[in-house]
Amino acid sequence: MGQTSTSKLISVLSGTPAKTPPVWMMRQAGRHLPEYLELRARAKDFLDFCYTPSMASEATLQPVRRYDMDAAILFADILLVLDAMGLKVEFQKGVGPLVQQISSAADLGKVPARLAADRLAPVYETVSRVREALAPDKALIGFAGSPWTVSLYAIEGRGKTDKSLAWRWAHGRPEELQSVMDHVIEATAHYLARQVEAGADVLMLFDSWAEGLPDNIFREVIIAPTTRLVSLIREMGVTVPIIGFPRGAGVMLGEYARETGVSAVGLDTAAVPGFVNTSLPENLPVQGHLDPLLLIEGGGRMDARIRELVAAYSGRPHIFNLGHGVRPDTPIANVERALNILREG
Repeated sequence: MGQTSTSKLISVLSGTPAKTPPVWMMRQAGRHLPEYLELRARAKDFLDFCYTPSMASEATLQPVRRYDMDAAILFADILLVLDAMGLKVEFQKGVGPLVQQISSAADLGKVPARLAADRLAPVYETVSRVREALAPDKALIGFAGSPWTVSLYAIEGRGKTDKSLAWRWAHGRPEELQSVMDHVIEATAHYLARQVEAGADVLMLFDSWAEGLPDNIFREVIIAPTTRLVSLIREMGVTVPIIGFPRGAGVMLGEYARETGVSAVGLDTAAVPGFVNTSLPENLPVQGHLDPLLLIEGGGRMDARIRELVAAYSGRPHIFNLGHGVRPDTPIANVERALNILREG
């Protein structure tokens, strides 16, 4: 299973540097766009929004229409896979996601992986609609949460915690945690393969909570499970590029890039270009990493930083992005300014 897009982004992910980097932005579909807010107001709740292909596909396409981005990223959420696996998931305004908390791996083993993937059929319809609507030179990125991050939500029951319960499982219940992640890995592999079948050209794995882990635990909960997930996806016949985003990996970034089998690495806000270039394989594509807060402030410092990042990665395949997601209070004019700088070469 491979991609249908002929985009510059696909070319870069294949290892060919571009004169000017392709660009898209994490959370580019969202609350900084008035057209998104109007669309969101029509949905019963956030899950309903994600599971309604007509709305989710429109949200996916909006930033491509407005900004002429080089890629669209599927409008969905990393917790949909837990919902499909039988856990109650809800999104409360001002609180964030709440997940039915598990006490053991058995709580996640009640729904077979293929059935969980089948339950996400509306997502595949969204992918199909978007790929049909996109021009061939625009890539469509499908995605899922990485095993550790998704498992952490199931263990903690929510994202706004100090993550200590999941970390304690990593230290004190490693076999149980491994079993939890195994369930997540299998369901996620089927989910991602189905996204590619529906038309996704690229896949991205979000490890949003990789930050601050001890190196031995990072290897156990980030590198090893990601390696298994990527291998399983490839065994299913998926050939599209896979971008891994281990947010906060720090000095473990090189090991992650060399061992997991990902095609490219997403860089977070704190990434240091000199370290990236000396730590990663020379021709490995990278994606990132303008500070989203700088995109809010704009001005000369933003202009200079964009040029600095482009110059730093000029010798390797580079996709321009943010180091985290677009924030709701981001001025549209600043996004447009950033894109103009990137496109002027």
